[in-house]
Amino acid sequence: MATIKAVVYHGPRDVRCEAVPMPGCGADEIRVQVDACAVCGSDWKAYQSGNPRMRPPITIGHEFTGLIETIGANVSGFACGERVVMATSVSCGECLYCRRGWRNLCSDLRPMGFHYHGGMAEFVTVPSRALQQGHVVKVPAGVAAIHAALAEPLSCCVNAAENCGIVAGDVVAVLGAGPMGILNACVAREYGAAKIILSELNPARLKQAGGFGFERLVNPATDDLASAIMAETGGYGADVVIVSAPAAPPQEQALALVRKRGTVCLFASLPAGNSMLTVDSRPLHYGELRVVGTSDSTPAHVQRAVDLIAGASLPVGKIASHVLKFDDIQRAFALMASGEALRVVLTP
Repeated sequence: MATIKAVVYHGPRDVRCEAVPMPGCGADEIRVQVDACAVCGSDWKAYQSGNPRMRPPITIGHEFTGLIETIGANVSGFACGERVVMATSVSCGECLYCRRGWRNLCSDLRPMGFHYHGGMAEFVTVPSRALQQGHVVKVPAGVAAIHAALAEPLSCCVNAAENCGIVAGDVVAVLGAGPMGILNACVAREYGAAKIILSELNPARLKQAGGFGFERLVNPATDDLASAIMAETGGYGADVVIVSAPAAPPQEQALALVRKRGTVCLFASLPAGNSMLTVDSRPLHYGELRVVGTSDSTPAHVQRAVDLIAGASLPVGKIASHVLKFDDIQRAFALMASGEALRVVLTP
């Protein structure tokens, strides 16, 4: 039996690069030869403490790209050799949310790398359900594999920008300068934000963010974030605040950082069992504020992300800060844990 190399989750603290059987390809499926897969924070969290949605052993990785290698007999609209990415939380197409176009909120999501074997492998089979529901997105031939692999995380930030209604001229504050915070800031700029204010407690991450040309960087441990935002906005507050830090204090503070009729986006999730917030309802009421959540992305968001990457204005080369091999998965996790990496992209 032919085997391939894959990064397999066996349980908490047990993720290995090993040989697994070559995945098959049914009549309603396609098989993709993977040439890049980014490592998501959810991969690292599963390694750290497990994930109840994952039944080991399972190949992880959902931020992948590759070239179509095999096409099932019943599949049309694709050609071998085409580069593709995925909206990797595969929707059912039938529930209330899918019928309303909110496929990222599907009642029966089946994510790659969690429900299906993921893309941190030399080959991955795209299930029929994903093809039926339009979750496979083509990538222009000129886009590098390590950049195309960023389409999935970028699509989540596209969802946030659209949920927030970011328009030209907005002042956008992003709380948290981790990988997703910087991606959110970059996408906000692509959507027309005139000024980006980025806050971060970790000095190393704040220094790393300095290379992206944002208008104001603030360390709330040493500077008053509210005062900084008010100084940049004539005392009104930001039009949009996106909280990408997975912590309660910035989520609670965000309501005091936006102007009247401003929008607060809770992008980062708090841990189960420790997710309660204490908020002042008066700004919500008297300021007519909007608080929105953002989770995952739809195929349309992925298509927009691909367009942004192909447009060459996003600094994707800086975002893909480290490129390693599948065998280096433990080093990738270490780089993420230290905060040194933005996005680690693995190749076979």
